[in-house]
Amino acid sequence: MNKRIVIFALAVILLLSAAACAKKSDPLPKEGTYMIGVTLSGGTGKAKIETPAQLVVFPDGYASLLVIWSSDKYDYMLVDGKRYEPAVADGHSTFVLPVGSIYEPMQVIADTTAMSTPHEIEYTITFDPATLTPAA
Repeated sequence: MNKRIVIFALAVILLLSAAACAKKSDPLPKEGTYMIGVTLSGGTGKAKIETPAQLVVFPDGYASLLVIWSSDKYDYMLVDGKRYEPAVADGHSTFVLPVGSIYEPMQVIADTTAMSTPHEIEYTITFDPATLTPAA
């Protein structure tokens, strides 16, 4: 009888693990506009990005993230080697960047002109899927 309980418990654990993996294998939510918590790491820690950030998933499965910096000194960003230009509004450099998955950290490079000469700085944007909510 104890053996049956152990086997049943293991089967439940395996089923729950498989369900969790299946959920994470879908890299993006369905089409729509969402807000999602993001964290930024890298650089000096002085610059920040607005969180939660807007995530838009289009009908074709393409998704974009609206990145709003705490500074207006970012003049371009690189994602997978492709350059993205900003829109500067209200003292913030703002970028629309492609997103492949909300379950994987996103490696980016941002060029800042806040120092004596421009510098490309490596950052990582990490998504918090648990905070994903439809935008109002």
